[in-house]
Amino acid sequence: MLLYLILLIALYIVATHLNNKIKNLPPNPFPALPIVGHLYLIFKNKPLHRTLSQLSSKHGPVLLLNLGTRRVLLLSSPSAVEECFTKSDVVFANRPRILLGEHLGYNSTSLVWSPYGSHWRNLRKLLSHDILSNTSLQTLSCCIRKDEVRSLIQRLINNQNQTVDMKSAFLDFTLNVITRMMAGKRYFGDDVAARVAEEAERFREMMAETVRVGGGVNALDVLPVLKWLAFGAAERKFIALQEKRDRFMQDLIEDNKRKMGIDHANDRRMKTMVEVLLSLQDQSDAQFYKDETIKSLMLVFLVAANDTSLGTIEWAMSLLLNNPDILEKARSEIDNQIGFDRFVDELDLTKLPYLRCIILETLRLYPAGPFLLPHESSEECTVGGFRIPRGTMLLVNIWAIQNDPKIWENPTKFNPERFEGIEGARDHGFKFMPFGSGRRSCPGEALSMRIVGLTLGSLIQCFEWERVGEKMEDMAEASGLVLAKVQPLQAKCRPRPAMLKLLSQI
Repeated sequence: MLLYLILLIALYIVATHLNNKIKNLPPNPFPALPIVGHLYLIFKNKPLHRTLSQLSSKHGPVLLLNLGTRRVLLLSSPSAVEECFTKSDVVFANRPRILLGEHLGYNSTSLVWSPYGSHWRNLRKLLSHDILSNTSLQTLSCCIRKDEVRSLIQRLINNQNQTVDMKSAFLDFTLNVITRMMAGKRYFGDDVAARVAEEAERFREMMAETVRVGGGVNALDVLPVLKWLAFGAAERKFIALQEKRDRFMQDLIEDNKRKMGIDHANDRRMKTMVEVLLSLQDQSDAQFYKDETIKSLMLVFLVAANDTSLGTIEWAMSLLLNNPDILEKARSEIDNQIGFDRFVDELDLTKLPYLRCIILETLRLYPAGPFLLPHESSEECTVGGFRIPRGTMLLVNIWAIQNDPKIWENPTKFNPERFEGIEGARDHGFKFMPFGSGRRSCPGEALSMRIVGLTLGSLIQCFEWERVGEKMEDMAEASGLVLAKVQPLQAKCRPRPAMLKLLSQI
């Protein structure tokens, strides 16, 4: 009986493999096992982006994987990615339905996971024009980012010459920036207002739970049968977290409604993101700008903006600590352009091209998301000469592309000079896509570059930095949807003598 079962499985594997070749599907690693498919190939100790990069190196840059019940098109070729996001951009404009999206605030009404169509286009226009445009970022919230950078500087001054948990400091900083922009409140730091202490504690617990629950891919998305086993508890955790976040965001909306009622005559007061969105409820189609839509935008903004900015700042500082000559070159640029009688400002960032090169090189080596958020084909198409069936999930390994020795010279070397003369992230085309490409590229690129540029520039300008101990900073990567360091950054700093007078005025 066992022999017949083994023969049956072998016949299934061979028949499936031959069927893929006959149908002109992309290369498919052999064998694809029944039920689990190629999942056995990716459960390794290495970070997932490195594991999938090795698979692509072995089987080709256009690869078809069967991950449980999911058919996944894995790309690590700039030309294939260009084909998907130009010729077939509309075909791949949809998102797959996954639990990670639905239960962490990214449901069908959200900008990130909404199906491609009129609702998504309205959401995209709303966020791009009213919240994240350069004009809005400058007029509505530039002083918030400046204030929080000053608070971060003061925190470091208070801990000078001591070992500082930089990741914790950066996390508090980025979340304060985002929550102040979003709802006018700060929840981290010793100076959190007593009136919001309980609310701040709720928020901190919610964000900690988000990291614990949402740190990886949910097994139920590739093997739904697990729902009937103990894995169903994971889904319940997702649902419970989303309910908790939904209640918190609704409370923020109600609080901002009360604030708008009290200060309705004060047009000069800086408005929060929530207030801007609420004001559109009275001016536009209330059905579209209802509270549910605002909450989904807030959750996307909170999670996506924080992950991108926090990780990039931490990776950049780690790289600079390991490359003091590059740190000194960046400091010299700031000293020459800004001087010592004022702090770096967002408007100064255009005068600091080498600082921008450092940020772009950091994003090349350590993109915040090693994979672009998944897409899904809405109809059959071709990519790289292969037939791609309808309903195929598209996964782009941008880490593999941005670290490919066939594309980049000495790709593992931290070399900001390679970006000199490059105006923006998209000038390298599909070889460099830290913010994605096509219709569903990240609308928060301008905000992220402002936060990272201002923060990094201020830290370089104000402090002398050194590693903790003699060893180089550990650059090992953790596995997950967000590229984080295995060992959080710790460092020591002291105010620069030339900046003491200015720092004393904070």
